[in-house]
Amino acid sequence: MRRYLLLLSCGFVALSVGSARAAAWPSDEGRGSCRVTKKTDVPATMRDGVVLRADVYTPDTKEKVPVILMRTQYGKSAAQVQPSRFQSPEWFASHCYIVAIQDIRGQGKSGGTFYEYRNDRDDGYDAVEWAARLPGSSGKVGMYGSSYVGATQWLAATATPPSLAAIVPSNTGSDYGNGWTYEDGAFRLAFIEPWMMEDIGSSAAENQGDKKLSQQLYLQGKNPAVLMQQLPYSTFTPFTVNGKNIAPYFYDAVNHSTSDDYWKAFDIRSRYGKVNVPVLAFDGWYDSFLDGALENFNGMQKEGGTPLARENQRIIIGPWEHIGWGRPAAVVSPRLKAIGPVANSPVNELMIQWFDHFLKGMDNGVQTGPHVDYFTMGENRWHSATSWPVAGTQYQKWYLGSEHSASSSMGDGALSQEKGGKQAKTQTDTFVYDPHNPVPSVGGHSCCAWTAGPQGQFDQSSIERRPDILVYTSKALDTPMNVTGPITVDLFASSTARDTDFTAKLVDVAPDGTAINLNNGIQVARFRNSLSTPELITPGQVYEYRIKVWPTSNLFLKGHRIRLEISSSDYPQFAPNPNTGEKFGASDRMEVATQTIWHDGKHPSSLILPVIPVTTGDDTPPQH
Repeated sequence: MRRYLLLLSCGFVALSVGSARAAAWPSDEGRGSCRVTKKTDVPATMRDGVVLRADVYTPDTKEKVPVILMRTQYGKSAAQVQPSRFQSPEWFASHCYIVAIQDIRGQGKSGGTFYEYRNDRDDGYDAVEWAARLPGSSGKVGMYGSSYVGATQWLAATATPPSLAAIVPSNTGSDYGNGWTYEDGAFRLAFIEPWMMEDIGSSAAENQGDKKLSQQLYLQGKNPAVLMQQLPYSTFTPFTVNGKNIAPYFYDAVNHSTSDDYWKAFDIRSRYGKVNVPVLAFDGWYDSFLDGALENFNGMQKEGGTPLARENQRIIIGPWEHIGWGRPAAVVSPRLKAIGPVANSPVNELMIQWFDHFLKGMDNGVQTGPHVDYFTMGENRWHSATSWPVAGTQYQKWYLGSEHSASSSMGDGALSQEKGGKQAKTQTDTFVYDPHNPVPSVGGHSCCAWTAGPQGQFDQSSIERRPDILVYTSKALDTPMNVTGPITVDLFASSTARDTDFTAKLVDVAPDGTAINLNNGIQVARFRNSLSTPELITPGQVYEYRIKVWPTSNLFLKGHRIRLEISSSDYPQFAPNPNTGEKFGASDRMEVATQTIWHDGKHPSSLILPVIPVTTGDDTPPQH
């Protein structure tokens, strides 16, 4: 996110370390032995005649060497180096690889017209085979990159180019509808609108020679808080200029709020059988695509196109946000930053080891797969497993209850493993959800930097005083408890609306009252049974909702308490549900709804936690 990150990195100097340290990335530490030369704007002709351009870095060696390819929409000269993310292309090339950084169609110096996802499967295939034929190439190609640049890898891999030998996607998902643009039916407002304005829309306009429009989109995107209030989304004004739709992919995304054929044309999850290569993936507990990355890890083990692919899947999950994983100068929410160097991402070193093994055939001891390296917060240590969820996970049910009312942290909402315990004297808890005044997002797993999109780890106590948040808290734990894996809330609820949302957030409460968010989830009522076939609800009728709270790994220390927040909004991470039951994005009308959460004998609302034994971990990031 070229301009977006430039602004964030400038602001970061005042927030954390000094500019001298910020300028230290990329570094020469770990550089290889090969000297490197660079050629700019090297052309590659796609099957339809469109010419894409790349910067190519060639090592000074007489041997044939593999190619490392990045296909990016964020500018080939940037190569996702900042803020403290990937090492420079020269650094990778110094390890005796040809490195090609290519602008995708309609972005940067490349020809054609940009439309997100649409051309990246065929163009990815053609780019891989072009890279395999570069002068000095051994014919083997690996790919790397983060976010959309991870998507360009997966989309290329699903086209099964014969020269592709391995990929290293970071922070990317399995489906560009659910888990990217939407989450269990809810529109990811704080991610999609700012990203498309400041980033891909602006750069696509510049690519087409309209610098005035590019600058206009960029300046409008500098204040997304104002623009995100615009309704209806189907007529979002920044992307309509002089009556012309200049970002059709945005309006198409709004118009396709279900999991339909539009999204299936791009998805990864239905095409694992076409992917024939090993995958080394990186993601974070507070990243917007964590759930999809884990789905890719498990899906490839079961359905990958070759034994080599199925047997060599590895994922590394750290205490990271979407871009705040590189350190030392990455823009990271303060609590995650405070974890220190143990939380630094090992992506650059492990990627070279991965490519050395699968592209050069080196027997270098690299951990293949299936293999999961994960960071447990609370104890701040790394652990390893051979499966996800971790083998031996026990699922505990914690039942919701209240003696009088669970409204806000001042209420008496309780979590207990005893069904119908002493603090479950009432049958229901109620709150009023007003979409004009939604619950503010404080942290979460959005995109793309915590200073703009709600992500990361923050104290929730300030918002837990709102009456439209139900708060259920356990007693202080007598012994530490390791919660690692996927989390579910089985919620029985009724509403006065025909459609609405229910949100859930898992929180770690310290003895001093600090309440730290671990992860969150949302369920749109009309999509409770199917993401492809919505069904409105009957006002007043009780329904069972299974809310997917995204995974985490956290050690609840002795004396800490487990907390669950239930509400109906999480803004601006998600677009507020207007409660009207109308088609998403088509209207600016909103209605107030009264929500009732049931926890009587017939409706045992519960939090289901994945619990594993407390073990000793490592103080260093994953090696090999």
